[in-house]
Amino acid sequence: MAQPAPAREPSIPAPHPDIYRDGEYLKKNPTWHIEESPFKAKYSIEMLRRNGLWPRTICEAGCGAGEVLRQLQLQMGADHEFWGYDISPQAIEFSKPRENDKLHFKLADLGKERSVNFDLLLVLDVVEHLEDYFTFLREIRPRAKHKIFHFPLDLSVQAVLRKRGLMTRREMHAHLHYFTKDTALQTLKDTGYQVLDHFYLPSTLPAATGTTTSTSSTSALPTIDPRGTIGDMLRARAGTCGRSRPRSTNGP
Repeated sequence: MAQPAPAREPSIPAPHPDIYRDGEYLKKNPTWHIEESPFKAKYSIEMLRRNGLWPRTICEAGCGAGEVLRQLQLQMGADHEFWGYDISPQAIEFSKPRENDKLHFKLADLGKERSVNFDLLLVLDVVEHLEDYFTFLREIRPRAKHKIFHFPLDLSVQAVLRKRGLMTRREMHAHLHYFTKDTALQTLKDTGYQVLDHFYLPSTLPAATGTTTSTSSTSALPTIDPRGTIGDMLRARAGTCGRSRPRSTNGP
């Protein structure tokens, strides 16, 4: 009597290529979003001023080309020290010409750096790129008392209904996760953060190629995106419960 053939084990897909290390992300985004840096620096400072904070040591996780930190240094002055971390060799290569005695960049995963601590941690347009963002958020939580996050709010009725609305973000900018304001806030609360303040931002206007229409790295405010896609700037700190403040409230 013939024996039945053994069932085949399902094949396990190969890991997704690390586009931030192998140069693929740079090919699709050759400026590494430098043109958005003045916009991000402007609203980071606005968040600090709204809450009466003026930190001495500032770190950015996923610093990319390092232009956000350079813009902050230009505006905040010589009494502050800045550190940028990124896992991409290409991003760090971009950032190195911006280094000076108080602006430093390191090729490393900040979540694995156990011995560093800062007054403020910036996490701007990073979470949506990570396969396991819950682990990342828990790992970076002890690195600073206060954090500023920026979440692009990709998920909207327009984005869902528009042909390839979300897939364009995935293919061009490698967004693996899509947020609304409520899911972004809840994500931080679920990973142990206390949300102290948040506000909406206008987004830059993408051109047909997926880049932005503004090419200046030092000036020019962004235009409003007519698609209605906006970002959410959040200030948070480590904690065990969640609370949010209305936009009109100031103070830490």
